[in-house]
Amino acid sequence: MLNVSISSFSYDQKEILKDISVVLEQGEHLSILGESGCGKTTLLHLVYGLLHLENGTIFYNEKELLGPNFNLIPGEDFMKLVSQELNIMPFISVAENMATHLPRVNLKNDEKRINELLEIVSLKSHAHKMTKTLSGGQKQRVAIAKALAQKPKVLLLDEPFSHIDTFKKNVLRRKLFNYLKEENITCITATHDTEEALSFSDRILLLKEGKMERLDTPQAIFSKLENTYQAGFFGEVSIIPKGIFGSKELTLLPHQLALSEEKTPLKVTVKNNYYKGTHYLIEGQLSSSTRIFFYNDSSLKNHAQVYLSLTNS
Repeated sequence: MLNVSISSFSYDQKEILKDISVVLEQGEHLSILGESGCGKTTLLHLVYGLLHLENGTIFYNEKELLGPNFNLIPGEDFMKLVSQELNIMPFISVAENMATHLPRVNLKNDEKRINELLEIVSLKSHAHKMTKTLSGGQKQRVAIAKALAQKPKVLLLDEPFSHIDTFKKNVLRRKLFNYLKEENITCITATHDTEEALSFSDRILLLKEGKMERLDTPQAIFSKLENTYQAGFFGEVSIIPKGIFGSKELTLLPHQLALSEEKTPLKVTVKNNYYKGTHYLIEGQLSSSTRIFFYNDSSLKNHAQVYLSLTNS
């Protein structure tokens, strides 16, 4: 069990994090979502022990993690961090990079483990390439494999797929997060990717200006978005003024609105169509300052006036 309790943390008298409280069971996957500068990376660095926490505590099971003021070498043996500044050696091969985190006592076992890691990060064909010759995304995958070499109990990932193309990213995420579940490795991921957070997390922590905005399962958060800030992570946001669909203002995502063949209280003028492959995102205008977004199977004629209803989603 990882227990993180942060009353406050500041850089140069500027408060970065406040009132953070998270308890993770072994094998649980937490995604941290938030705007740039909200404290995601700082939170990971505190957990890992790169920063000293004066006002708060971090425990793993019964052991308090005391940070750099008490440890000559930051970090715990059972925990690994893949940061945005990749910890890889450029002038040795991909396989040799992975071997640096192995005991090198039984070379046959080490070779087997390296092959397993290469498979997880889809780099078998690059095993003997000099790391400096790789792309940014491939280097990220080497860093992830190195962190997994000795099967840590806790893995911290800071934007781990930011330089990886979409096709490779989809394959890697499935392989990696399935592997972590199989090995019962606790994972905390700082990410801007809401699709990743929804698909692979057990829980999501939404941060806003360094404070906990929401902590819940992906299903609970997405099914009940409480305000514009929360909804903004998951798509274009429409604010429906009170009095149109009841006495309260509504915050809706595009899938919560649909064309209606009958007249409804919500009449908009079509402004733009955005092709999304399987559907179109339609931008409509309710008033000079209010834009409404909804999905439709086909495009709509610009300047057409249409009626919208609420869906059951």
